[in-house]
Amino acid sequence: MTLPVTLDDGANRQKLVDAVEPAREAAVLDAGEEHVGAHVGVEHEDAAAVTHLFDALLPGYRGWRWSVTIASADADAPVTVSEVVLRPGPEALVAPSWVPWERRVRPGDLGVGDLFPPEPGDPRLVPAYLDVDDPEVTETAHELGLGRVRVLSREGREESARRWKGGEFGPRADMARSAPATCGTCGFYLQLGGSLRAAFGVCGNEYAPADGHVVHAEYGCGAHSEVEVETTSSVPVAELVYDDSLLDMEPASGEQPA
Repeated sequence: MTLPVTLDDGANRQKLVDAVEPAREAAVLDAGEEHVGAHVGVEHEDAAAVTHLFDALLPGYRGWRWSVTIASADADAPVTVSEVVLRPGPEALVAPSWVPWERRVRPGDLGVGDLFPPEPGDPRLVPAYLDVDDPEVTETAHELGLGRVRVLSREGREESARRWKGGEFGPRADMARSAPATCGTCGFYLQLGGSLRAAFGVCGNEYAPADGHVVHAEYGCGAHSEVEVETTSSVPVAELVYDDSLLDMEPASGEQPA
C-alpha cells in the first residue's frame, strides 16, 4: 500500500537532502579525509532516507563513489547514518557480470580429459524410448534396456539445425556464395538420417574444406563432384606477321651484281 506524502514528509526529505556535511563526515570517518572527494549527487530512498554520493579518491578506484545513506524519522528528529559503502559509478571499471562455470564453456574449450556433463533436466535430451514412433518397439526397448539411454529431443534437434545452418558450413558462408553448385547435388554428400536428413549431411571429399563436417544441403565449394573444367587439345598459333616466301636480293657493298 502506498502511503500519502504529507507536508512533514516533504520537510523531512528536504532536511535530509541538505545534510551534505553530516554525510561527508561519516564518509571521512570511514575512509579518511584524503579519500573523500566532491559531493556528486543524492539518491532518494524514501520519505525518511536519502543517499549522498561522494567521489572516491582511492588509487585503482577511478569512477567509484562513497555512498552514505542517512535517515530521519521526521522533520524534528535527528539525522542518523545508516551505512557507508563504496559503490561503482557509471564510469567505473568493474568486473563483468558473474556467469556460472557451467555456462562459461564455449565450443572448442573442451580439451583432452575434460568432463562436461549435461545439466539435470537438459531440454535438449529425452529418454530414448520416448523418441520411437512404434509402440511395440518402445515397450520392448524400455523393458530390455536396449539402445541409448537418452537421445536429442525436438528442441535439441532444432537448436542443432539453427547452429549448423548459421555456421561455417551453412548456406550463407563465403565459400557457399562462390560455389558452382550446392552440397545437396554432390556425389560426396552423405545424407544424415532421421528428421535432419532433409537439410543436412556430412562431406566425404578429402579435398573439400568441409571434409568430415556436417554441412547444410545448400552449402557448396569448388570440389563439387560435378564440376567440369573446359579443356582443349588444340594449340593456339600466333598470327603470321611477315612473309619470307619471296626474297629480294641486294648486292653487298663493293660487289658487282652477277
